[in-house]
Amino acid sequence: MKRILLAVFLLVCASGLSARSRVVTESFPSEVLGRNVSVNVYLPDGYGELAATTYPVLYLLHGLYGTHLNWVETGGLDLVLDELIGTGEAAKMVVIMPCAGDPDIHAVQNGYFNVPGTPYEDFFFGELMPAFEAKYRCGGSKGMRAISGLSMGGGGSVVYAQRHPDLFSSCYAMSAWLDQQVKEPEDPKDREDKFYLTSVSVRDHSALKFVDEADEATVAALKGVKWFVDCGDDDYLLRLNVDFYFKMRAKGIPCELRVRNGIHNWEYWHTALRQSLPFASRNFRR
Repeated sequence: MKRILLAVFLLVCASGLSARSRVVTESFPSEVLGRNVSVNVYLPDGYGELAATTYPVLYLLHGLYGTHLNWVETGGLDLVLDELIGTGEAAKMVVIMPCAGDPDIHAVQNGYFNVPGTPYEDFFFGELMPAFEAKYRCGGSKGMRAISGLSMGGGGSVVYAQRHPDLFSSCYAMSAWLDQQVKEPEDPKDREDKFYLTSVSVRDHSALKFVDEADEATVAALKGVKWFVDCGDDDYLLRLNVDFYFKMRAKGIPCELRVRNGIHNWEYWHTALRQSLPFASRNFRR
């Protein structure tokens, strides 16, 4: 009898442990970019059980040298979010993680902005967002949509929310690459280097300059987004993140800042997920 009870107990525990989220990897054909784009999609436990359910969505952007795989394989996004949903600290949400580059940053174009031959922002808003929100029954409105990212993706998330404040309820930027000073290469051939072009795109889409030049109407729109900046005290991008925070506050735009112990690495970003996911959840509005 004891053996039977033990077997039943282990079966119940196993069934509980198996009730987890899943991550789907897709290859999305983009007409705008003229190629397929790889995308990881996190689907929470129970996804699909209720056909009428619409989930909030978080767009999570990777950094330079990264791909769509990083947030799960290195950051443990699925494990962290499963835990936070289980404790009630985060809402059940869909997380969309698109690829915007390659580790070979000098040969392959990286970044979230439009550059000659790679109109990534057009792809993101014109193709990726509508297609994936329709397929996975998520988002659909500002209150049901958030954006976040690290480093290059942190800067991308800020600029996307600045340029499209009507689309995102919140933006959580981790160690964000928000601006760049670019030295013109002496050799014309070096101007074709993809990292140079990525750096130019960050300079041309400076999040700091955007705040400096924001008029009253733009400031009012930015106030409709919840902002959070998170950067390590020994991160080489700290000054940019702190400057952004003070520029936002000088314009009267509420913005949270956290400077924690850490550098520009995955140990920091993994712990940042435990702040960013509840932050996005608190600011979703149906």
